Amino acid sequence: MGLGGIALANLLNPATRAAPTGSDHGQLGAPTLAPRAKRIIYLFMSGGPSQLDLFDYKPLLNQKHGQQLPEEVRGGQRLTGMSGNQSSLPLVGSPFKFSRHGQSGQWVSEILPHTAGISDDLCMIHSMHTEAINHGPGVTFLQTGSQIPGRPSMGAWLSYGLGSESEDLPSFVVMITKNKGGQPLMTHLWGAGFLPARHQGVRFRSGGDPVLYLNNPKGITEGSRRLLLDRLRELHEHQFQNTPDSEIQTRIANYEMAFRMQSSVPEVTDFSDEPDHVFEEYGPDSRDPGTFAANCLLARRLAERGVNFIQLYHQDWDHHGGLPNSIKNLARETDQPAAALVRDLKRRGLLDDTLVVWGGEFGRTNYCQGKLEGASFGRDHHPRCFSTWMAGGGVKAGHTHGETCEYGYNIVNDGVHIHDLHATLLNRLGIDHERLTYKFQGRRYRLTDVFGKVVQGVLA
Repeated sequence: MGLGGIALANLLNPATRAAPTGSDHGQLGAPTLAPRAKRIIYLFMSGGPSQLDLFDYKPLLNQKHGQQLPEEVRGGQRLTGMSGNQSSLPLVGSPFKFSRHGQSGQWVSEILPHTAGISDDLCMIHSMHTEAINHGPGVTFLQTGSQIPGRPSMGAWLSYGLGSESEDLPSFVVMITKNKGGQPLMTHLWGAGFLPARHQGVRFRSGGDPVLYLNNPKGITEGSRRLLLDRLRELHEHQFQNTPDSEIQTRIANYEMAFRMQSSVPEVTDFSDEPDHVFEEYGPDSRDPGTFAANCLLARRLAERGVNFIQLYHQDWDHHGGLPNSIKNLARETDQPAAALVRDLKRRGLLDDTLVVWGGEFGRTNYCQGKLEGASFGRDHHPRCFSTWMAGGGVKAGHTHGETCEYGYNIVNDGVHIHDLHATLLNRLGIDHERLTYKFQGRRYRLTDVFGKVVQGVLA
Protein backbone atom coordinates (compact mmCIF):
# COMPACT_ATOMS: atom_id res chain seq x y z
CA MET A 1 0.00 0.00 0.00
CA GLY A 2 2.87 2.34 0.74
CA LEU A 3 4.50 1.82 -2.67
CA GLY A 4 1.09 2.10 -4.33
CA GLY A 5 0.41 5.35 -2.51
CA ILE A 6 3.71 6.82 -3.68
CA ALA A 7 2.92 5.83 -7.26
CA LEU A 8 -0.59 7.26 -7.05
CA ALA A 9 0.66 10.55 -5.60
CA ASN A 10 3.16 10.78 -8.42
CA LEU A 11 0.50 10.26 -11.06
CA LEU A 12 -1.92 12.74 -9.51
CA ASN A 13 0.74 15.47 -9.10
CA PRO A 14 2.64 16.06 -12.37
CA ALA A 15 4.98 18.49 -10.62
CA THR A 16 6.55 15.58 -8.73
CA ARG A 17 7.36 13.54 -11.81
CA ALA A 18 10.95 13.13 -12.84
CA ALA A 19 11.97 15.32 -15.77
CA PRO A 20 12.56 13.47 -19.03
CA THR A 21 16.11 12.74 -20.11
CA GLY A 22 17.80 15.87 -21.47
CA SER A 23 15.45 18.10 -19.51
CA ASP A 24 15.90 19.53 -16.03
CA HIS A 25 14.75 22.23 -13.68
CA GLY A 26 17.28 24.67 -15.07
CA GLN A 27 20.95 25.27 -14.50
CA LEU A 28 20.21 27.33 -11.40
CA GLY A 29 18.00 24.61 -9.92
CA ALA A 30 15.85 27.30 -8.28
CA PRO A 31 15.63 31.10 -8.32
CA THR A 32 18.62 32.72 -6.62
CA LEU A 33 16.46 35.62 -5.36
CA ALA A 34 12.89 35.84 -4.11
CA PRO A 35 10.95 35.74 -7.42
CA ARG A 36 8.04 38.10 -8.06
CA ALA A 37 7.20 36.68 -11.49
CA LYS A 38 7.08 33.19 -12.97
CA ARG A 39 6.88 34.14 -16.62
CA ILE A 40 7.27 36.97 -19.14
CA ILE A 41 5.01 37.93 -22.03
CA TYR A 42 6.98 40.29 -24.27
CA LEU A 43 4.98 42.33 -26.80
CA PHE A 44 7.66 43.51 -29.20
CA MET A 45 6.74 46.30 -31.62
CA SER A 46 9.37 45.81 -34.31
CA GLY A 47 10.50 48.90 -36.21
CA GLY A 48 10.76 51.48 -33.44
CA PRO A 49 7.37 52.97 -32.43
CA SER A 50 7.30 56.74 -31.99
CA GLN A 51 7.26 57.50 -28.28
CA LEU A 52 6.45 61.14 -29.10
CA ASP A 53 3.14 60.14 -30.67
CA LEU A 54 2.18 57.47 -28.13
CA PHE A 55 3.41 58.14 -24.59
CA ASP A 56 6.02 60.91 -24.20
CA TYR A 57 3.98 64.11 -24.40
CA LYS A 58 6.02 67.12 -25.56
CA PRO A 59 3.82 70.22 -26.15
CA LEU A 60 6.92 72.33 -26.87
CA LEU A 61 7.31 70.49 -30.19
CA ASN A 62 3.86 71.68 -31.24
CA GLN A 63 4.75 75.24 -30.26
CA LYS A 64 7.99 75.10 -32.26
CA HIS A 65 6.58 73.03 -35.13
CA GLY A 66 8.65 73.67 -38.26
CA GLN A 67 11.53 75.38 -36.47
CA GLN A 68 15.03 73.92 -36.56
CA LEU A 69 16.33 71.44 -34.00
CA PRO A 70 18.66 73.55 -31.82
CA GLU A 71 22.29 72.48 -32.10
CA GLU A 72 22.69 72.59 -28.32
CA VAL A 73 19.88 70.01 -28.04
CA ARG A 74 21.36 67.71 -30.64
CA GLY A 75 24.82 68.08 -29.13
CA GLY A 76 26.58 66.59 -32.15
CA GLN A 77 24.88 63.23 -31.70
CA ARG A 78 25.08 60.67 -34.46
CA LEU A 79 22.26 60.59 -37.03
CA THR A 80 21.42 57.84 -39.49
CA GLY A 81 22.37 58.08 -43.16
CA MET A 82 18.71 58.69 -43.94
CA SER A 83 18.59 62.14 -42.31
CA GLY A 84 22.23 62.88 -41.49
CA ASN A 85 22.71 64.74 -44.78
CA GLN A 86 19.61 66.88 -44.49
CA SER A 87 20.28 70.61 -44.61
CA SER A 88 17.20 71.16 -42.46
CA LEU A 89 15.99 69.30 -39.36
CA PRO A 90 12.54 70.82 -38.70
CA LEU A 91 10.90 69.97 -35.39
CA VAL A 92 7.50 68.31 -35.70
CA GLY A 93 4.86 68.12 -33.00
CA SER A 94 2.50 65.20 -32.64
CA PRO A 95 -0.81 65.59 -34.50
CA PHE A 96 -2.53 63.56 -31.77
CA LYS A 97 -4.06 64.83 -28.56
CA PHE A 98 -2.65 63.65 -25.23
CA SER A 99 -4.58 63.36 -21.95
CA ARG A 100 -3.82 62.27 -18.41
CA HIS A 101 -5.46 59.03 -17.33
CA GLY A 102 -6.24 57.19 -14.11
CA GLN A 103 -5.16 58.06 -10.62
CA SER A 104 -1.55 57.93 -11.80
CA GLY A 105 -2.18 60.72 -14.30
CA GLN A 106 -0.07 59.13 -17.02
CA TRP A 107 -0.03 60.87 -20.40
CA VAL A 108 -1.33 58.66 -23.22
CA SER A 109 -2.11 59.53 -26.85
CA GLU A 110 -5.69 59.54 -28.10
CA ILE A 111 -4.87 56.71 -30.53
CA LEU A 112 -4.37 54.32 -27.56
CA PRO A 113 -7.70 54.58 -25.70
CA HIS A 114 -7.60 50.99 -24.38
CA THR A 115 -4.03 51.32 -23.11
CA ALA A 116 -5.09 54.57 -21.44
CA GLY A 117 -7.75 52.55 -19.61
CA ILE A 118 -5.11 50.38 -17.91
CA SER A 119 -2.70 53.24 -17.15
CA ASP A 120 -2.92 52.54 -13.42
CA ASP A 121 -1.57 49.04 -14.05
CA LEU A 122 1.40 50.24 -16.10
CA CYS A 123 4.96 50.96 -15.11
CA MET A 124 6.01 53.42 -17.82
CA ILE A 125 9.71 53.94 -18.59
CA HIS A 126 10.41 57.07 -20.67
CA SER A 127 14.19 56.89 -20.38
CA MET A 128 15.16 53.76 -22.32
CA HIS A 129 18.31 54.18 -24.44
CA THR A 130 20.56 52.07 -26.64
CA GLU A 131 23.68 52.35 -28.81
CA ALA A 132 22.02 50.65 -31.79
CA ILE A 133 20.77 53.06 -34.44
CA ASN A 134 19.67 50.58 -37.13
CA HIS A 135 17.04 47.85 -37.00
CA GLY A 136 19.10 44.68 -37.31
CA PRO A 137 21.52 45.50 -34.47
CA GLY A 138 18.75 47.19 -32.48
CA VAL A 139 16.33 44.26 -32.41
CA THR A 140 19.18 41.81 -31.86
CA PHE A 141 20.42 43.91 -28.92
CA LEU A 142 16.99 43.94 -27.27
CA GLN A 143 16.47 40.23 -27.75
CA THR A 144 19.97 38.88 -27.01
CA GLY A 145 21.97 41.54 -25.16
CA SER A 146 24.37 41.94 -28.09
CA GLN A 147 24.14 43.83 -31.38
CA ILE A 148 25.94 40.97 -33.14
CA PRO A 149 23.89 37.81 -33.90
CA GLY A 150 24.95 34.57 -32.25
CA ARG A 151 24.20 35.12 -28.57
CA PRO A 152 21.33 33.30 -26.80
CA SER A 153 18.01 35.12 -26.71
CA MET A 154 16.25 36.17 -23.51
CA GLY A 155 13.83 33.27 -23.61
CA ALA A 156 16.68 30.81 -24.16
CA TRP A 157 18.55 32.19 -21.14
CA LEU A 158 15.44 31.77 -18.99
CA SER A 159 14.87 28.23 -20.21
CA TYR A 160 18.51 27.41 -19.47
CA GLY A 161 18.44 29.03 -16.04
CA LEU A 162 15.02 28.02 -14.70
CA GLY A 163 13.92 25.10 -16.86
CA SER A 164 10.20 24.70 -17.52
CA GLU A 165 7.02 24.48 -15.48
CA SER A 166 5.22 22.59 -18.24
CA GLU A 167 5.85 18.98 -19.21
CA ASP A 168 3.80 19.15 -22.39
CA LEU A 169 4.71 22.55 -23.85
CA PRO A 170 8.05 24.23 -24.54
CA SER A 171 9.28 26.79 -22.03
CA PHE A 172 9.77 29.41 -24.78
CA VAL A 173 7.15 30.16 -27.47
CA VAL A 174 7.33 32.73 -30.29
CA MET A 175 4.47 34.20 -32.35
CA ILE A 176 4.62 36.73 -35.21
CA THR A 177 1.60 38.68 -36.43
CA LYS A 178 0.69 37.38 -39.87
CA ASN A 179 0.59 39.41 -43.10
CA LYS A 180 2.80 42.24 -41.87
CA GLY A 181 5.59 44.00 -43.75
CA GLY A 182 8.46 45.95 -42.29
CA GLN A 183 11.90 44.85 -41.21
CA PRO A 184 12.51 41.08 -41.39
CA LEU A 185 12.68 39.03 -38.20
CA MET A 186 15.45 36.42 -38.21
CA THR A 187 15.42 33.16 -36.25
CA HIS A 188 18.49 34.17 -34.23
CA LEU A 189 16.17 36.53 -32.31
CA TRP A 190 14.68 33.51 -30.54
CA GLY A 191 17.63 31.16 -30.99
CA ALA A 192 19.68 29.40 -28.31
CA GLY A 193 23.05 30.66 -29.57
CA PHE A 194 25.78 28.64 -27.87
CA LEU A 195 23.35 27.20 -25.28
CA PRO A 196 21.99 23.66 -25.82
CA ALA A 197 19.52 23.74 -28.70
CA ARG A 198 16.56 22.61 -26.59
CA HIS A 199 16.39 26.12 -25.09
CA GLN A 200 15.58 27.88 -28.38
CA GLY A 201 12.11 29.29 -28.95
CA VAL A 202 9.42 27.25 -30.68
CA ARG A 203 7.48 29.27 -33.20
CA PHE A 204 3.69 28.91 -33.28
CA ARG A 205 2.19 29.79 -36.67
CA SER A 206 -1.34 30.48 -37.82
CA GLY A 207 -3.12 27.91 -39.92
CA GLY A 208 -3.65 24.16 -39.74
CA ASP A 209 -0.31 23.21 -38.20
CA PRO A 210 0.75 25.72 -35.53
CA VAL A 211 4.11 23.92 -35.18
CA LEU A 212 5.73 22.64 -38.37
CA TYR A 213 6.39 18.90 -38.75
CA LEU A 214 4.67 18.09 -35.47
CA ASN A 215 1.90 15.82 -36.73
CA ASN A 216 2.43 12.22 -37.77
CA PRO A 217 2.56 11.46 -41.50
CA LYS A 218 -0.33 9.52 -42.99
CA GLY A 219 -0.24 5.88 -41.98
CA ILE A 220 1.72 6.50 -38.78
CA THR A 221 -0.30 5.95 -35.60
CA GLU A 222 0.44 7.30 -32.16
CA GLY A 223 1.41 3.78 -31.03
CA SER A 224 3.86 3.22 -33.84
CA ARG A 225 5.35 6.67 -33.27
CA ARG A 226 5.84 5.77 -29.59
CA LEU A 227 7.60 2.51 -30.50
CA LEU A 228 9.87 4.33 -32.94
CA LEU A 229 10.84 6.96 -30.36
CA ASP A 230 11.53 4.30 -27.73
CA ARG A 231 13.95 2.47 -30.04
CA LEU A 232 15.50 5.75 -31.18
CA ARG A 233 16.00 6.79 -27.57
CA GLU A 234 17.80 3.52 -26.83
CA LEU A 235 20.17 4.15 -29.76
CA HIS A 236 20.85 7.71 -28.62
CA GLU A 237 21.50 6.59 -25.05
CA HIS A 238 23.92 3.97 -26.35
CA GLN A 239 25.65 6.66 -28.40
CA PHE A 240 25.82 8.95 -25.37
CA GLN A 241 27.64 6.30 -23.34
CA ASN A 242 30.47 6.32 -25.89
CA THR A 243 30.26 10.01 -26.82
CA PRO A 244 28.94 12.10 -23.89
CA ASP A 245 27.77 15.04 -26.02
CA SER A 246 25.02 17.17 -24.48
CA GLU A 247 23.45 17.63 -27.91
CA ILE A 248 22.56 13.90 -27.89
CA GLN A 249 20.51 14.47 -24.74
CA THR A 250 19.01 17.57 -26.36
CA ARG A 251 17.94 15.45 -29.34
CA ILE A 252 16.23 12.94 -27.05
CA ALA A 253 14.47 15.72 -25.12
CA ASN A 254 13.28 17.41 -28.32
CA TYR A 255 11.83 14.18 -29.72
CA GLU A 256 9.99 13.52 -26.47
CA MET A 257 8.67 17.09 -26.25
CA ALA A 258 7.44 16.93 -29.85
CA PHE A 259 5.57 13.70 -29.04
CA ARG A 260 3.84 15.30 -26.05
CA MET A 261 3.09 18.44 -28.05
CA GLN A 262 1.07 16.39 -30.53
CA SER A 263 -1.76 16.52 -28.00
CA SER A 264 -0.95 19.69 -26.03
CA VAL A 265 -0.57 22.09 -28.99
CA PRO A 266 -3.98 21.33 -30.58
CA GLU A 267 -5.57 21.76 -27.15
CA VAL A 268 -3.95 25.12 -26.33
CA THR A 269 -4.61 26.56 -29.81
CA ASP A 270 -8.27 25.50 -29.83
CA PHE A 271 -10.26 28.57 -28.79
CA SER A 272 -13.66 26.83 -28.87
CA ASP A 273 -13.86 26.84 -25.07
CA GLU A 274 -13.44 30.63 -24.87
CA PRO A 275 -16.72 32.51 -24.20
CA ASP A 276 -17.90 35.25 -26.53
CA HIS A 277 -17.18 38.02 -24.03
CA VAL A 278 -13.47 37.13 -24.12
CA PHE A 279 -13.32 37.53 -27.90
CA GLU A 280 -15.18 40.82 -27.56
CA GLU A 281 -12.62 42.00 -24.99
CA TYR A 282 -9.64 41.19 -27.22
CA GLY A 283 -11.36 42.64 -30.30
CA PRO A 284 -12.81 41.30 -33.56
CA ASP A 285 -9.44 40.07 -34.86
CA SER A 286 -9.13 37.62 -31.95
CA ARG A 287 -11.14 35.00 -33.84
CA ASP A 288 -8.65 35.10 -36.72
CA PRO A 289 -5.57 32.92 -35.94
CA GLY A 290 -2.25 34.69 -36.46
CA THR A 291 -3.48 38.22 -35.84
CA PHE A 292 -1.99 40.17 -32.94
CA ALA A 293 -5.29 39.91 -31.06
CA ALA A 294 -5.44 36.12 -31.47
CA ASN A 295 -1.78 35.85 -30.44
CA CYS A 296 -2.47 37.87 -27.26
CA LEU A 297 -5.30 35.51 -26.36
CA LEU A 298 -3.09 32.51 -27.10
CA ALA A 299 -0.37 34.07 -24.91
CA ARG A 300 -2.78 34.07 -21.97
CA ARG A 301 -3.64 30.40 -22.61
CA LEU A 302 0.05 29.50 -22.77
CA ALA A 303 0.73 31.40 -19.53
CA GLU A 304 -2.02 29.41 -17.82
CA ARG A 305 -0.29 26.21 -18.89
CA GLY A 306 3.14 27.08 -17.51
CA VAL A 307 5.07 28.48 -20.50
CA ASN A 308 7.84 30.68 -19.07
CA PHE A 309 8.61 33.08 -21.91
CA ILE A 310 6.08 34.09 -24.56
CA GLN A 311 7.34 36.40 -27.30
CA LEU A 312 4.91 38.24 -29.59
CA TYR A 313 6.28 40.21 -32.53
CA HIS A 314 4.27 42.87 -34.36
CA GLN A 315 6.03 44.47 -37.34
CA ASP A 316 5.89 47.62 -39.47
CA TRP A 317 6.46 50.36 -36.85
CA ASP A 318 9.23 51.91 -38.98
CA HIS A 319 7.67 55.24 -40.01
CA HIS A 320 10.13 57.29 -42.05
CA GLY A 321 7.16 58.78 -43.87
CA GLY A 322 3.38 58.80 -43.67
CA LEU A 323 3.52 58.43 -39.90
CA PRO A 324 0.11 59.86 -38.87
CA ASN A 325 -1.99 57.37 -40.84
CA SER A 326 0.34 54.39 -40.45
CA ILE A 327 0.73 54.62 -36.68
CA LYS A 328 -3.04 55.01 -36.24
CA ASN A 329 -3.58 51.75 -38.12
CA LEU A 330 -0.98 49.90 -36.04
CA ALA A 331 -2.43 51.31 -32.83
CA ARG A 332 -5.83 50.06 -33.91
CA GLU A 333 -4.38 46.56 -34.38
CA THR A 334 -2.51 46.38 -31.07
CA ASP A 335 -4.10 48.73 -28.53
CA GLN A 336 -7.20 46.75 -27.59
CA PRO A 337 -5.55 43.29 -27.52
CA ALA A 338 -2.58 44.43 -25.40
CA ALA A 339 -4.87 46.11 -22.86
CA ALA A 340 -7.21 43.11 -22.89
CA LEU A 341 -4.30 40.79 -22.15
CA VAL A 342 -3.37 42.79 -19.04
CA ARG A 343 -7.00 42.91 -17.87
CA ASP A 344 -7.55 39.21 -18.58
CA LEU A 345 -4.44 38.18 -16.67
CA LYS A 346 -5.44 40.41 -13.76
CA ARG A 347 -8.98 39.03 -13.63
CA ARG A 348 -7.65 35.46 -13.54
CA GLY A 349 -5.10 36.18 -10.82
CA LEU A 350 -2.17 35.70 -13.22
CA LEU A 351 -0.91 39.28 -13.49
CA ASP A 352 0.79 39.16 -10.09
CA ASP A 353 3.25 36.53 -11.32
CA THR A 354 3.29 37.43 -15.04
CA LEU A 355 5.45 40.31 -16.26
CA VAL A 356 4.06 41.87 -19.45
CA VAL A 357 6.50 44.04 -21.42
CA TRP A 358 5.67 46.35 -24.37
CA GLY A 359 8.27 48.17 -26.51
CA GLY A 360 10.46 48.37 -29.59
CA GLU A 361 14.17 48.49 -30.36
CA PHE A 362 14.53 52.32 -30.24
CA GLY A 363 12.48 55.50 -30.56
CA ARG A 364 11.92 58.17 -33.21
CA THR A 365 13.34 61.66 -33.73
CA ASN A 366 11.61 64.87 -32.77
CA TYR A 367 12.41 66.28 -36.21
CA CYS A 368 10.99 65.37 -39.59
CA GLN A 369 12.86 63.09 -41.94
CA GLY A 370 12.83 64.81 -45.30
CA LYS A 371 10.81 67.93 -45.96
CA LEU A 372 7.97 68.87 -43.65
CA GLU A 373 5.06 69.34 -46.04
CA GLY A 374 1.43 69.30 -45.02
CA ALA A 375 -0.02 66.96 -42.42
CA SER A 376 2.04 63.91 -43.33
CA PHE A 377 5.59 63.44 -42.11
CA GLY A 378 8.11 60.83 -40.98
CA ARG A 379 10.50 60.41 -38.08
CA ASP A 380 13.98 58.85 -38.23
CA HIS A 381 15.53 56.35 -35.78
CA HIS A 382 16.40 57.78 -32.38
CA PRO A 383 18.35 55.56 -29.93
CA ARG A 384 18.93 58.25 -27.28
CA CYS A 385 15.50 57.92 -25.63
CA PHE A 386 12.35 55.90 -26.08
CA SER A 387 9.46 54.50 -24.06
CA THR A 388 8.66 51.00 -22.79
CA TRP A 389 5.94 49.87 -20.43
CA MET A 390 5.64 46.90 -18.10
CA ALA A 391 2.75 45.53 -16.07
CA GLY A 392 2.39 42.97 -13.27
CA GLY A 393 5.16 40.67 -12.12
CA GLY A 394 6.53 42.77 -9.27
CA VAL A 395 6.86 46.20 -10.92
CA LYS A 396 5.21 49.38 -9.67
CA ALA A 397 1.71 49.96 -11.03
CA GLY A 398 0.72 53.44 -12.13
CA HIS A 399 4.34 54.56 -12.02
CA THR A 400 6.40 56.66 -14.45
CA HIS A 401 10.16 56.22 -14.42
CA GLY A 402 12.68 58.51 -16.09
CA GLU A 403 12.26 61.78 -17.91
CA THR A 404 13.30 63.27 -21.22
CA CYS A 405 14.00 66.91 -22.02
CA GLU A 406 11.24 69.23 -23.20
CA TYR A 407 12.31 68.55 -26.79
CA GLY A 408 12.03 64.77 -26.30
CA TYR A 409 15.58 64.34 -27.56
CA ASN A 410 17.73 63.60 -24.49
CA ILE A 411 17.28 61.89 -21.14
CA VAL A 412 17.14 64.24 -18.14
CA ASN A 413 17.22 61.66 -15.36
CA ASP A 414 17.01 57.94 -14.49
CA GLY A 415 18.24 56.53 -17.79
CA VAL A 416 17.61 52.81 -18.40
CA HIS A 417 19.95 50.98 -20.76
CA ILE A 418 19.09 47.73 -22.56
CA HIS A 419 21.39 45.84 -20.16
CA ASP A 420 19.58 47.47 -17.21
CA LEU A 421 16.22 46.33 -18.55
CA HIS A 422 17.50 42.77 -18.93
CA ALA A 423 18.95 42.78 -15.40
CA THR A 424 15.60 44.01 -14.06
CA LEU A 425 13.54 41.40 -15.92
CA LEU A 426 15.78 38.63 -14.61
CA ASN A 427 15.54 40.08 -11.10
CA ARG A 428 11.75 39.89 -11.14
CA LEU A 429 12.07 36.20 -12.05
CA GLY A 430 14.35 35.63 -9.08
CA ILE A 431 17.64 35.59 -11.01
CA ASP A 432 20.78 37.55 -10.21
CA HIS A 433 21.86 38.52 -13.73
CA GLU A 434 25.54 38.20 -12.77
CA ARG A 435 25.08 34.56 -11.74
CA LEU A 436 23.27 33.28 -14.84
CA THR A 437 26.33 32.45 -16.98
CA TYR A 438 27.50 29.93 -19.56
CA LYS A 439 31.11 29.13 -20.39
CA PHE A 440 31.80 29.21 -24.13
CA GLN A 441 35.17 29.36 -25.90
CA GLY A 442 36.99 30.01 -22.64
CA ARG A 443 34.78 32.87 -21.44
CA ARG A 444 31.72 33.01 -19.22
CA TYR A 445 28.88 34.82 -20.99
CA ARG A 446 25.64 36.22 -19.63
CA LEU A 447 22.60 38.04 -21.02
CA THR A 448 23.84 41.39 -19.66
CA ASP A 449 27.42 40.78 -20.86
CA VAL A 450 29.62 42.66 -18.34
CA PHE A 451 27.13 45.48 -17.78
CA GLY A 452 23.68 46.10 -16.36
CA LYS A 453 22.14 47.12 -13.07
CA VAL A 454 18.72 46.41 -11.66
CA VAL A 455 16.44 49.46 -11.94
CA GLN A 456 15.37 49.69 -8.32
CA GLY A 457 12.96 52.55 -9.02
CA VAL A 458 10.52 50.33 -10.91
CA LEU A 459 10.42 47.44 -8.41
CA ALA A 460 7.29 46.99 -6.34
